[in-house]
Amino acid sequence: MISLPTINSDEEARAWLSSHLHVSRETMEKLDAFCAIFMEEAKRQNLIAPSTLPDIWVRHIVDSAQLLSLSRSYGHRSDGKKGDGIWLDLGTGAGFPGLIIAMISGWKVTMVESRALRVDYLNRMIEKFDLSKNAGVEGRKLEKLDSFEASVISARAFASLDRLLLLAERFSTEKTLWLLPKGKNAINELEALSGKWQHLFHVKHSITDEHAKILAGYLNN
Repeated sequence: MISLPTINSDEEARAWLSSHLHVSRETMEKLDAFCAIFMEEAKRQNLIAPSTLPDIWVRHIVDSAQLLSLSRSYGHRSDGKKGDGIWLDLGTGAGFPGLIIAMISGWKVTMVESRALRVDYLNRMIEKFDLSKNAGVEGRKLEKLDSFEASVISARAFASLDRLLLLAERFSTEKTLWLLPKGKNAINELEALSGKWQHLFHVKHSITDEHAKILAGYLNN
C-alpha cells in the first residue's frame, strides 16, 4: 500500500517541526539562517541536487528531522537529553541528517565525512551555530575511525545497504538503532541482504516522499 506524503510545502514543514518535535521559535530562526547560508554555499560547491534547493525545508530539513521522530518510536527521546549516547551519522555530506539532528535536539552527533570541502563547511556550520558541545566531524573514511558504541546510526546516502552494514557493524551493539533512509530502492536493497540481517529491519514510509522508504531496526536482535 502506498503512503501519500504528508509534507508538501515550507509551511507544512515548519508546522510539522513545531507540532511533532516541539522545535522552538529560536531554533526555527536558526534553521532559517542555516538555509540562507546553505544557499550561498551551494553556489560554491555541489552540496545537494540543484533541483531540490527550492524545497530544502521539505526535502532536506524535515527529511532529516523525521529520523528524530522515528527514534522516539523506538524508545529514544527525540530531544536526546537523557543520556542516549552518540548519534553516528555516516557520509554526512551537506549536513543531512547529522547537522539538522544536532541543531534541533540535544543529541551528541558524530558526523563522518571524508571530503575536505564538506568537512570545512560542516565545521564552519558547527562554529556558526554554536554546536561544538554536541556535534563534531570526523574528517576521514569510516574505515580509519576507531570503533565506539553508537546509540543510533544513520546514513542518508553513504553506501549500498550490504556494504554499509559490513563497514559500520563494529559501531553497533544490540541496543543500537539503525535509521537508514534508502529512497525508492529500500525494499530492493533489503531483499538483497543475507538472511541473518534481512528480517531485522522494518520498512517505514517517509513523510516527505510517497515513494521513499526508511529502514529501521536493530542488527543484533
